[in-house]
Amino acid sequence: MSNSINRRDFLKLSVSSLAALGMSGYLLDTKETVSQVTKKLAFPTRPLGKTGHNATIFALGGQGTLQMDDEWDTSIKIINKALDLGVNYLDSAVLYGPSQDYLGEVMKTRRKEVFLATKTHDRTRDGSLRLLDDSLKRLNTDHLDLWQLHNIRLTSQLDQIFGKGGAIEALEKARAEKMVRFFGITGHFDPFVLAEGIRRYPFDTILMALNAADRHHLSFIENLLPKAVEKKMGIIGMKVPAEGNIFRKNGVRNMEEAMGYVLTLPVSTIIVGCRKIEEVEENVKIAMNFKPFSDAKMRELENKTKSYAEDASFFKNWG
Repeated sequence: MSNSINRRDFLKLSVSSLAALGMSGYLLDTKETVSQVTKKLAFPTRPLGKTGHNATIFALGGQGTLQMDDEWDTSIKIINKALDLGVNYLDSAVLYGPSQDYLGEVMKTRRKEVFLATKTHDRTRDGSLRLLDDSLKRLNTDHLDLWQLHNIRLTSQLDQIFGKGGAIEALEKARAEKMVRFFGITGHFDPFVLAEGIRRYPFDTILMALNAADRHHLSFIENLLPKAVEKKMGIIGMKVPAEGNIFRKNGVRNMEEAMGYVLTLPVSTIIVGCRKIEEVEENVKIAMNFKPFSDAKMRELENKTKSYAEDASFFKNWG
């Protein structure tokens, strides 16, 4: 994809790409439960880049209740509900508190049902390998499907990662020893730093911040997403509701609009942390009923978020 492609052409490509994947949407009977619907219809999926995995377009994030201490029962119920409804991608990170422990409890019996992802925030080889060993134990698995460099913010971090004794050596060692299948890079601070990261190394996936306020400052949609599409990476969207900050009475009104905006882009899936089972059910229902938004609808949501863009993109570099 040319870097000079304009916004309208990019959106047309997004929508046509979704159509090619059969993502025309599913009409739900409002009297049916989400469980009844998912038994009747296949959960919409998209290819996760070149990994060979078809990810459900809604995936369970490792934050929300899963990052909170002393929430064992609720967290286990949230994870099991997501899997019961067909979600097949689970996200976690060492920095997300006890999320790996909660997931590990479920993985004792349901590991084969999911594509399991976690992250290292250490920028060194030895530090990352120690984190990997701990993650495998906590997650009750002998391998990860995806191991990601967590929250890359600065070019200096890339220099350390790719330097002698850097974290990239840990990723390559882990894959050679079959502890990890695929590599990824993540971030929500600066799209240009991540663009440099995927220029330096052929990562399999990228996890980036995407929501309806994105275009107003350091846009990931404009400055990173086309590059990831061109490289045929698995593209995972995060910060979709921006921890609730995307919602306004005269802005993005609900999760249907928040998720629909990002799912209209050429992403493989989105991760959303959930606080309770009802949120899992709501997000699955939205995913099952998703239809790509029109160009006019996308512009409308972008325009509505302009007045509160900093709140809805608080995780970016505003310095």
